[in-house]
Amino acid sequence: MPPTRAHQPATEQAPQPVLPTKHDEIAAAGSELFGGPIGRRALLATSRLTPVRVIALVAIGMFALGMVQKAPCYNGGWFVGASSQYTHACYSDIPHLYQGRGFADGLVPYFDRLPDDVGMEYLEYPVLTGLFMQVAAWLTPDGGSIQHQEKFYWMVNAGMLMICAVIIAVCVARIHRRRPWDALLVALAPAFALTATINWDLFAVALTALAMLMWSRERPVSAGILIGLAAAAKLYPALLLGPLLVLCWRAGRRRAFWATAAAAVGAWLAVNLPVMISHDAAGFHIREGWAKFYTFSQERGVDFGSFWLILSQRMDDPLTTETVNSLATALMLLCCLGVAALGLTAPRRPRLAQLVFLVVAAFVLTNKVYSPQYVLWLIPLAALARPRWRDFLIWQVCEVAYFLGIWMYLAYTTSGDAHKGLPTEGYQLAIAIHLLGTLYLCAVVVRDIYRPDRDVVRRTGEDDPSGGVLDGAPDVFVLGPAARPRQGTHEGAGTYVTWGTASDAAP
Repeated sequence: MPPTRAHQPATEQAPQPVLPTKHDEIAAAGSELFGGPIGRRALLATSRLTPVRVIALVAIGMFALGMVQKAPCYNGGWFVGASSQYTHACYSDIPHLYQGRGFADGLVPYFDRLPDDVGMEYLEYPVLTGLFMQVAAWLTPDGGSIQHQEKFYWMVNAGMLMICAVIIAVCVARIHRRRPWDALLVALAPAFALTATINWDLFAVALTALAMLMWSRERPVSAGILIGLAAAAKLYPALLLGPLLVLCWRAGRRRAFWATAAAAVGAWLAVNLPVMISHDAAGFHIREGWAKFYTFSQERGVDFGSFWLILSQRMDDPLTTETVNSLATALMLLCCLGVAALGLTAPRRPRLAQLVFLVVAAFVLTNKVYSPQYVLWLIPLAALARPRWRDFLIWQVCEVAYFLGIWMYLAYTTSGDAHKGLPTEGYQLAIAIHLLGTLYLCAVVVRDIYRPDRDVVRRTGEDDPSGGVLDGAPDVFVLGPAARPRQGTHEGAGTYVTWGTASDAAP
């Protein structure tokens, strides 16, 4: 069993950072563009350009390239023609919802009902995302045409989302202290740049990254508060509590979990209650505007990106929305049970990032909609769960193919008799590609869990650098073969195996 941080020998030197160009063949090959892999005599601590600063700059540069990619729409594609924004693959919800959700008219989200011609009674986003949208609206000047205001609104949101992107990249760099360069996977991810300004998901992703950073620093209450805030911006961050429960139960760190869960619930309620509860002569009741996000999610039909859409398009009698809701919920619950079993039966306790990635991936794979920007939820988790360039790039190629596929399909459906773009069969193939890409990455992570010697993070001698109180903790509750002590271990030694060394073990 590797020693916990409390039992590290006093004479042990600080561990050296892991350099991807020495451990990853793809990173080594890519480094040839900048002079080749770093040498063993390089002075790593003498430059002001620390890894975190370099990663932040790269994240800003890639985000800016993503903004440039939206230039055809900014220059008119959002407003001229039905399919221009699709043929240029530069669509964004942000400018359209400035007027479409009442921000241009000064309506207050969740309190003011939208006009009947909008097709949506209230804003259909969680409370903190609505606040994010409202703040950007306050920063958008009223003068000029509505198109000018929408363009300015998109630009303001892009600036705020760029800050979120930098926070995400920096958090990933700091969560694994010995592996800061793994955050380049996030900063350079092409799907990250392409989808960053489609919607407001980066705000919730940034809060989630901060929560994982706080947990890795053994601050469960702070982590819980941030999980609660993230769940108030998007639903998926609440899924983090499941892996935390499983791993804390296995490691006997239940007090830390309950502190995190209580803080998460408290933070979520503190943000939502002022908007959720309405009072009138009849008493207290749930505000309809606040509930719109949840009712819309329930009533929404099968939509883009999901395997449910392929089934729906290929069935003579498609499943009803209620049936899909029930089946998707059942599939998600089965996946959660599988991840819990994995966490309790693996030969070595899985790393937190591994289980979180699997649960969030299960959610998007089983959901009735898999929007292109949902990849933003997974990119930071993938960089922490499986920091290998080859696997990450295979997945990113699949996601970029889907990014192009969905816009070409929408171009096809909106171009009338011209049929410019990708027909239904081609779009179904694009869906299959990006689902298979995500499944591939899930399979690799599961393999790493069952074969810790294949886990590139643990092959350099670490246990769980993102695990906080779990890092180096012995097991107290294990099921299956992992519960039986291995030959050569003594009673109470847990089920850990020290793979590699703390210096330069090759992957």
